[in-house]
Parts: sequence; C-alpha cells; structure tokens
Amino acid sequence: MKTTYNIPRPFKGIIPPMVTPLTDEYHLDLKGLERLVNHILAGGVHGLFILGTTGESTSLSYVIRHELVKRTCEIVDDRVPVLVGITDTAAAESLRLAETAEKEGASAVVAAPPYYFNLGQPELIEYYEFLVERLSLPLFLYNMPSHTKIIIEPDTVRTLSKYEGIVGLKDSSGNNAYFNNVMNKMKGRSDFSLFVGPEEIMAETVLLGAHGGVNGGANMFPELYVKLYEAAEAGDIATVRALHAIVMEISSKLYSLGKFGSSYLKGIKAVLKIMGICNDYMASPLHRFREKEIEEIAANLRGIREMMQKKAGLID
Repeated sequence: MKTTYNIPRPFKGIIPPMVTPLTDEYHLDLKGLERLVNHILAGGVHGLFILGTTGESTSLSYVIRHELVKRTCEIVDDRVPVLVGITDTAAAESLRLAETAEKEGASAVVAAPPYYFNLGQPELIEYYEFLVERLSLPLFLYNMPSHTKIIIEPDTVRTLSKYEGIVGLKDSSGNNAYFNNVMNKMKGRSDFSLFVGPEEIMAETVLLGAHGGVNGGANMFPELYVKLYEAAEAGDIATVRALHAIVMEISSKLYSLGKFGSSYLKGIKAVLKIMGICNDYMASPLHRFREKEIEEIAANLRGIREMMQKKAGLID
C-alpha cells in the first residue's frame, strides 16, 4: 500500500476537477492523461480532483474508474493531494472505489448524494454516516443539486461536519445565497474546508472567507486560477478584477458555444485537444464537438490567450 498524502486542515487553494482523457468508451488516453496531469501540476495547483462531474464520472465504466485512480496516483507521485470522487447510486460501489483510492495513495474522497431516490435530509445524514463509518480516507461532501436533485442543506452540512472523517464541502450549486449561508453556519470551524465549483464566483467567495475553488478551467490554464485565488486570498482587488475578467471571457467564449449544459465539458476537452494535451473523446451519452465548433473554439482560444498575455503576463 502506498503512503497517503496527508491532507491539510483546512485544505485550501485550487483543486482542478480533472477531465478524463479517453480514446473510446473502454480505454483511457494514457499518454494524454500523463500530459494533462503534468500540465495541471506545473501551474502550481494545490491538489487534484478526479472522477467528478468534469471527469464524466457517472458515464465511465467501473473498470475505467478504478484504472484512472491507479494511473493518476502513479503520475502525481505524491506531488499534491489527490481527491477521488466516489459518487454512486450504490453505496457498495462507492466504498469499493474508496478502497482503491486508499490503496493507490489518494488523500481523500468526495461524494455527492445518491442521485436516484429523492432523499430527505435525515436520510441524507444517515447515508453519509453509513459511508464515513466505513471509510479510511477523509470525506468531502459534494453539493450538486442540478445533477442529484438533492440539496445538502446548510444545517445538514453543520451536522455532518461533527464527524471527524468529514472534512469539507464542495458546492457546485452556483447559488451564492446558499454558500454564504453555509459559511455563516460554519463560523468557528476553521478546520472545515469550503470550496466552490463555478469559477465565475470563486474569487468573490474566497474574498468572503471560502477556502478555494474546484474550477474546471484549471485543466486548461492552471496558473491563471492559482493566481486569481492567491490575489483573492491576499485581498488584492485590482489583480482580482483583471484576472476575473479573463475567467469570465473563458466562461463566455469556451463554455457557451453549444446549446446545452454539456457545452462546458465539450469546450474544455476541445481546448485540451487543440493544445495537444489529450484526446477530446467523451463518454456516451455525450459527444465531442464537431469540426465547425472546434474551429470556433480555436479562434476564441487565440483571443483568450492574447488577453491573458496583455492583462496578466500569462502564456499557456
């Protein structure tokens, strides 16, 4: 068994939710995976999160999920903590993946609510109790109501935070009122990490006391998101404004090309292909952008790179 990277309390910074490079439904793009991991880590990120929404986790076979954990931990080689998403409708499969995560040297696991039965808050608490009593690694809660149809209410977060093994929350609701309510409920718990997923609100939440972001754009431009986080943590408003403007340009020009929510994922994978980092294949039921969209993404990417160079001295 590998040595698990000790995770800080609180854990802070930019933890990119890594895409899963694939060649087809059944195989990882292994060379692309190595290039991607090293590209992300070269940007100075504070950790890596695999098998989340951006990683298409629920569309992947269990064989690929377990292989991804093994391969990613091997490539990272204890340079940063690795967080592994274990969200599933079957608790037994979540626990099995958590066992692989521990065996391969991951630092923590992340679990959203099971996404079939519409659990009430007491049932949700019981579910997380069931998991944490059987886990060896620390657990991060994952609030993703648009996909799970269940909100981890602020009072539920506070209740679950009393368990020693539950160490933080990743909120991808995009609801600032919800997140501010959670921060208010968790006052005095400096050891409990609070992260946001949507990069469009990362800087402002860090300015208000959040611990960082799990931002998909850091797959492409890790240094940009690290610098934005550092500026927000330091209260450097001028730098926050300049870098946040680039993040919003990325959001509008790379994530919003298609008509559906999947455009975010397609956009990131398209950019990574253009950059020569990894394959853009997407697991079914999603499909990658066609050539016309790729050309638009490439043109928009050139503009964003120029903006990064002019405003922040960043070249990627």
